[in-house]
Amino acid sequence: MAAQINPSILSADFARLADEARAVDGADWLHVDVMDNHFVPNLTLGVPVVESLARATDTPLDCHLMIEDPDRWAPQYVEAGAGSVTFHVEAAAAPVRLAREIRAKGARAAMALKPATAIEPYEELLPELDMVLIMTVEPGFGGQSFLDLTLPKIRRTRELIGRHGLDLWLQVDGGVSAATIERCAEAGADVFVAGSAVYGAEDPAEAVRSLRDSARKATASAPWACGH
Repeated sequence: MAAQINPSILSADFARLADEARAVDGADWLHVDVMDNHFVPNLTLGVPVVESLARATDTPLDCHLMIEDPDRWAPQYVEAGAGSVTFHVEAAAAPVRLAREIRAKGARAAMALKPATAIEPYEELLPELDMVLIMTVEPGFGGQSFLDLTLPKIRRTRELIGRHGLDLWLQVDGGVSAATIERCAEAGADVFVAGSAVYGAEDPAEAVRSLRDSARKATASAPWACGH
């Protein structure tokens, strides 16, 4: 799969979200960080804002739920208009059932892991998913520095995806920029969430194009991509 860039509205101007969504026309998805001040120490937005965003942009919404009890709340984000819904495996009580419910409602189902959470215990869940998100910073706040210690986990996750022959996207989120995206792509990521690297740029749409080009070049020479 070609590299995808998902700008994170966590770094956008919340007073101008519709305009900020249009500023990244050409992005593959718009990444929406939902935080409840319980699972992570920050509070952002919820279902009503997602509903409004879905009406304001043609770019599909990629909702990342950093919340407690995603089993209860995740389906509502599909109903609000999200095309992809990501729950944290650390918070889900029944991740297989939840992934199946998200898919049954018509969205892509994704599982997120914090930096310290190993992928191996969840290998059997992978066929139930459309995407795995490896957090490359501690979830909760934008603008953090990329954690290089997550690169081996990205590689291991890509190996597991290949071992099972799955058509599974591998997303990274946190500190993704022109300085880090090539390392992520080489390790196995193909979906990249970028916040300040996009919305902090003078031309956000051009930043999306530049990041995508960098990721594609790194992927083309990556060992894991041979034969893809």
